[in-house]
Amino acid sequence: MQDKRIPLRKCVSCNNMFEKNRLFRIVKSENGICLDNTYKMQGRGAYVCKNKECIDMAIKKKAFNRSLKQAIPNEVLDSLYMELENDR
Repeated sequence: MQDKRIPLRKCVSCNNMFEKNRLFRIVKSENGICLDNTYKMQGRGAYVCKNKECIDMAIKKKAFNRSLKQAIPNEVLDSLYMELENDR
């Protein structure tokens, strides 16, 4: 029997590596930028830790903008904070 390994991803804020299911994924696709709860949407993704400090720091240092090469809409940031509250 083979272990199914979970891929590691780097947080855009703290630059630490985590299993991808321990991070939020924001994806830029042809439909725009949105929060990807399935981790399977097509498009360029940016990962951030599931804690308020990392999210705040990523916004402050514009890490999402740099990773996705586009500004993040406020609606996406709002949904990220709501998802953070629901995840607790």
